Amino acid sequence: MDAGTPSTDSVGPVPRPREFDVRWIHGSPSAKHNTDPDIQVYACDEHTVILRQNMAIDYEAPFLFLLFGDARAVLIDTGATESAEFFPLRRVVDELVEDWLARHPRSGYHLLVLHTHPHGDHVAGDGQFAGRPDTTVVGADLTTAWKYFGFEENPAAVARVDLGGRVLECLATPGHHQAAVTFYDPWTGFLLTGDTVYPGRLYIQDRSAFARSIDRLIEFSARRPVTHVLGCHIEMTTEPGVDYPIRTTYQPDEPPLQMTPGHLHEIRAALKEIGDRPGRHAFPLFVICPDD
Repeated sequence: MDAGTPSTDSVGPVPRPREFDVRWIHGSPSAKHNTDPDIQVYACDEHTVILRQNMAIDYEAPFLFLLFGDARAVLIDTGATESAEFFPLRRVVDELVEDWLARHPRSGYHLLVLHTHPHGDHVAGDGQFAGRPDTTVVGADLTTAWKYFGFEENPAAVARVDLGGRVLECLATPGHHQAAVTFYDPWTGFLLTGDTVYPGRLYIQDRSAFARSIDRLIEFSARRPVTHVLGCHIEMTTEPGVDYPIRTTYQPDEPPLQMTPGHLHEIRAALKEIGDRPGRHAFPLFVICPDD
């Protein structure tokens, strides 16, 4: 084991807070003339990569997460586009894994593909990894994901995914979708919340389940050193309470992707304020959008 790789010996008791030295690609006035890369690659550290899909390819512009451990890497979500021609996720991930292995040589390195939930903009690229050697793609549907994490028997369990010296903690967090999963990475302190929490429109399929999930994340975060709460989209502008129009492909004034555990409390307070009222409800960094 090389000293620069995540391990139980090298990870300290408290992850290091880090600023993101990045300006995310955010589309262009003319999607036809967009010159951004198909996928933006941002290395948070030697073992942690955030990817963002180009808005000109799909307006959802989701964020994906690639985390490296001693024995295997995990890719969380596969984006909004199936075509490898327009969205070369497999090629980009292969290059990132190859580069990482060149710096941290080992044999038999595995890639695990997991998901925050099964909406199309989070699973469309799964097929690109079909037939890839040393790869496991776990389906995002409720039956498959719940069986993998062990949530069938105990939805309140904290499942653990060991990457080799980097053990993710995984929680069932239904509400946006019944199969939604949140991941906590102790190496970075990142809480990866998918579409449950992010600076944008929080679409709620089940109000009661969503409130319980937010409560669970608040309780969980109080017992963990969470450095950033990271969802999979940015939809707000920098003007408090104002989001970009749905399907826009140009967002020049985005707030940061990263949120804080304090925002979990703001969401919980917003849910209490809204109660059972229908419609959309705007708050400074998010918009609550119940389905009913």
